[in-house]
Amino acid sequence: MNTVVLNNPLIKHKLAIIRDKRTGTKEFREIIGEIATFLCYEAMSDAVLEEVEIETPICKTKAQKLDENKYAFVPILRAGTGMLDGLINAIPNAKIGHVGLYRDETTHKPVKYYYKMPQDIANREVIVLDPMLATGGSAYDTISMLKEDGVKKIKFLSIISAPEGIKKIEELHPDVKVYTACIDEKLNENAYIVPGLGDAGDRIFGTK
Repeated sequence: MNTVVLNNPLIKHKLAIIRDKRTGTKEFREIIGEIATFLCYEAMSDAVLEEVEIETPICKTKAQKLDENKYAFVPILRAGTGMLDGLINAIPNAKIGHVGLYRDETTHKPVKYYYKMPQDIANREVIVLDPMLATGGSAYDTISMLKEDGVKKIKFLSIISAPEGIKKIEELHPDVKVYTACIDEKLNENAYIVPGLGDAGDRIFGTK
């Protein structure tokens, strides 16, 4: 599997809170951002650092720093934007693109309505954000569009994933690594993740 699942007691604790239907919008939104930060740290474990010279209050020394200008975050609208602050906290100078997709309630397939990327997106490592990896349709379409723009290295971050979505990305985009906080049981007849946490976008923005 080209999928990394965070196995940490604190993550499991946070997941239990956001799965609870009684959790309010403010707390839900904050925890989505917190988990996104944890996912970002894991996804950056293979980052290449540059050696620089700095001066501490004691002396000059060698240190290692990340070239933040080599990265871009691409949230899938609208729920993906709920993860964005968590990543910006970690890499504040990364550029940001947006993909607008909505799910057709009859076919359960994604429909594209917006696509805007930094001009030099092909030269960046791109981290795609979506709290829920369900059927994998939106993730597949977004990754395909980025590859058409010349992006060579892509990672996908999700809070909750379904086995069906994981399988689709691993089969159709085997070069893309998926980082998720949990792989749930299955999709139901309406293509919602079970047990899941409901509609992430509605819960992030308080629209239901």
